[in-house]
Formats: sequence, C-alpha cells, structure tokens
Amino acid sequence: MGKIDKIKEDVGAFKTYQGFIVALVIAIGAGVAKLYLENNISYLFFIGIAFIIACSIAFALIAERMHKKINELEEL
Repeated sequence: MGKIDKIKEDVGAFKTYQGFIVALVIAIGAGVAKLYLENNISYLFFIGIAFIIACSIAFALIAERMHKKINELEEL
C-alpha cells in the first residue's frame, strides 16, 4: 500500500471515530437533558456533563490529527 493510500485510510478512520463521538455526545446529551428536565440533578448529571466535555476534547484532538494528515497528503 502506498503512502498516499495509507494517509487516505487514516483520514477515513478519523472520520469514523468522529462519527462515533458525535453519536455518543448526542446520546449522553439526551440523558443529561432528561435528568435536568426531571429536576434530578445528581452525580449522574455531572458525570454526563464531564463525559460530554471529554468527548468534545477528543473530537477536537481527532480533528487536529486529521487536518495534519490532510496537509501531509497535500504535500505528496
């Protein structure tokens, strides 16, 4: 497999990972919203908020790596 093909595979994998993270944030966000609307602010609410923040950071880090790979692809 050539270097260009490998970088394209990496970018595709990063897009897949980002899709999983978005789905996870939506699911956790729905749970957090339900807890908030039911006025059930407990430790689960705060754990959910922490996971949303962690997932957002992971999304940003993956996006940064993906853009580096795309720039590397442009250089080839």
